[in-house]
Amino acid sequence: MTTLSKKMDFTVIFTVKNGNPNGDPLMDNMPRTDYEGFGEVSDVCLKRKIRNRLQQAGYEIFVQSQDRSEDGHKSLEARFDASFVKKDEDEEVAKRACEKWIDVRSFGQVFTYQKRSLGVRGPVSVSLAKSLREVGVISMQITRSTNGVKAEEGKSRSKDTMGLKNYIDFGVYKFTGSINCYFAEKTGFTEADAEQIKEALRTLFINDMSSARPEGSMEVKKIYWFVHPNKLGAASSAKINELIKIQAPDKQKNVTYEDYEIGVDREAFAKYQKDGLVLEEIEGI
Repeated sequence: MTTLSKKMDFTVIFTVKNGNPNGDPLMDNMPRTDYEGFGEVSDVCLKRKIRNRLQQAGYEIFVQSQDRSEDGHKSLEARFDASFVKKDEDEEVAKRACEKWIDVRSFGQVFTYQKRSLGVRGPVSVSLAKSLREVGVISMQITRSTNGVKAEEGKSRSKDTMGLKNYIDFGVYKFTGSINCYFAEKTGFTEADAEQIKEALRTLFINDMSSARPEGSMEVKKIYWFVHPNKLGAASSAKINELIKIQAPDKQKNVTYEDYEIGVDREAFAKYQKDGLVLEEIEGI
């Protein structure tokens, strides 16, 4: 398979409706927001979802979530020890790990097992997602119809029957990413792998439902996928990210996705297009 020879950048737009895209465990699982009220989804959360989609597509994943473990290993160390022994050289470990696990050759990985300190730097980077305007976080008081633990003497209900459910009423989020050819050469990341990353982004929230994120509460709306003419690129990733222009609706308005004006700055893009930059606009699923 052909190792990646052209730099790629991408921007993903998605919506959240009556769901919690990424709860903060230090804040009673409240949806993550910054100090100005803009919603956030961590890059770690996004990469977890990408890994899940790649695993579902049939690829081997090193960082498997506990509920999706396919090999019976209950830790990363156990999974690593099942493939390598202490006498293996670091260079050989890195090579075989990249060949075996698509998430390692995509995102990289730090291996600190068997008294090693081995870092693999991956070509795919993903930013945190940020809402395009402030989001409304709603907390709903909930109760359970049965006690989780035995109630105190003289009481019919235990304390754990009461709780909160936190969610976003509606928000439109954006995150960006890039694929670096020079790191791709080191991990063996191929053009076929890039296509799988693209498909994982398109189907990012498929089979991702939970009580916090009901089926259909999160949806990828648009992917802007830029392919450069060479390894270095026609422009920096920062310049490419600026090509996506967004006009959010009035803050007082109860909005839908259609109220946002999101698109490519065609005049600015035309300058890079002359240098060989190609844009693919992809609808989510």
